[in-house]
Amino acid sequence: MSVYLQLFWEFFKTGLFAVGGGLATLPFLKDIGETTGWYTYTELMNMLAVSESTPGPIGINMATYVGFTVAGVPGALIATIGEVTPSIIVILIIAAMLKKFRDSKYVNDAFYGLRPASTGLIGAACVAVILEVLTTVQVTSPAAGEGIVKSFQLAGGSLLNWRGLALAAVLVVLTNCVKKVKDWHPIVFIGLSAVVGIVFHFGGV
Repeated sequence: MSVYLQLFWEFFKTGLFAVGGGLATLPFLKDIGETTGWYTYTELMNMLAVSESTPGPIGINMATYVGFTVAGVPGALIATIGEVTPSIIVILIIAAMLKKFRDSKYVNDAFYGLRPASTGLIGAACVAVILEVLTTVQVTSPAAGEGIVKSFQLAGGSLLNWRGLALAAVLVVLTNCVKKVKDWHPIVFIGLSAVVGIVFHFGGV
């Protein structure tokens, strides 16, 4: 299977089943990385940070970013098209049968049942981000045929990532308690956080 066809197929599946918004795509993207070897989990978190910082829906931003990382501009276009195609198809079907869908008990029941599933996907994504950013815990998925239970291990001597915790604490204080800056636009805090990350990285802190 060519890389372009694989990109389209992987992100088509992601767009079709990731109900609940952009963060619900993270478990699918993690699985794509583990299955294909296109990126590591740390690289996925970096992609998430960039996608959150740029305009547009996070799910589409992630698809574009991954596609570009794997196969340049053509890969970015194909991955993005794969991500949005299921939504377009579903919207067209619903638009054609809007009145019937609006009053359908089965549709209402289906969406009611999807709520805990989407909540679980988003919750799993949040836990994964917390483990990656605020701790040194590494989550390893089992190899094929070795079960479904993931393993956890410390990447360093300390459980907590003190730099990440310190930055998170400063941001919480600035955005909630300091009157002069709490009303600043979120992009300012994103930019400041990016600067701090660059300083830590190149300064060896």
